[in-house]
Amino acid sequence: MIEINELTKRYGDTTAVRDLSFTVRPGRVTGFLGPNGAGKTTTLRILLGLVEPSAGTATVDGHAFRHHRRGLRHVGALLDAGDVHGGRSARAHLGALARSNRIPARRVDEVLTEVGLVGGAARRRVGGFSLGMRQRLGIATALLGDPPVLLFDEPLNGLDPEGVLWVRRLFRRLAAEGRTVFVSSHLMSEMEHTADELIVIGRGELIAAESLTEFAARGTAPTVTVRSPDSAALAAVLASEGATVASYDEETLQVAGLSAERVGELAFEHRFLIRELTTRAASLETAFMELTADSVEYTAGDQR
Repeated sequence: MIEINELTKRYGDTTAVRDLSFTVRPGRVTGFLGPNGAGKTTTLRILLGLVEPSAGTATVDGHAFRHHRRGLRHVGALLDAGDVHGGRSARAHLGALARSNRIPARRVDEVLTEVGLVGGAARRRVGGFSLGMRQRLGIATALLGDPPVLLFDEPLNGLDPEGVLWVRRLFRRLAAEGRTVFVSSHLMSEMEHTADELIVIGRGELIAAESLTEFAARGTAPTVTVRSPDSAALAAVLASEGATVASYDEETLQVAGLSAERVGELAFEHRFLIRELTTRAASLETAFMELTADSVEYTAGDQR
């Protein structure tokens, strides 16, 4: 398990992480979400021993990362895909890491094949890699020691649709093997497809630690979209039944407080022609935007 306990990190007068506590368990993909500046990367860097906390602890399997000998055998991480010597080839980069962690040399080719960097790509200098290729190399680096715990910070940056689908399947497979998979991402749509659990923070503090389904349900309740040429009259009927009705255009209504089934029944009873009747379920993105609204450091555009 990953355990964060009352973790605090201050940089002068700025507190990046404040009394943060949560647990990430094996056998599932856990998403790590928060607005820019929420403290996600700082937390991951503390967990890997790259930053010293001001207070509290961050441990893997009950120990600080620096106490794990041959670290890549215990924790694999991708924090910055660009943090690689540009003059080395992908194979040379992984080979050096394998030797320093006493990982069998055959493992280098195994992970290069896993991420699709084979043939000439494995021999090319990293300085000539695209962002997507660097991301693949970073994932290969995390997998190199076949570790039980894996950390990824924005792993989908620069990947094409095929790459995104591959990463999604990879994370699911790693979790199914009993590993702890902890993924920091801004892509709500991907978290909806990938994560089982969520850790959500804002301004360095915990907002939620629960299943994806539970978190999504905390957003705005499901609504019903109904389209009818008699929308004004239909709106009056729905409002009389206690619904909250908003008009989007001449035909389209957004209805809260009644199920799609009940809206359809009322339309039938009053002989309204219906051209669309759709339930819009609560989404992860909606819940995230609502619950982190007070934690956004920079808000752009017209928020009315």
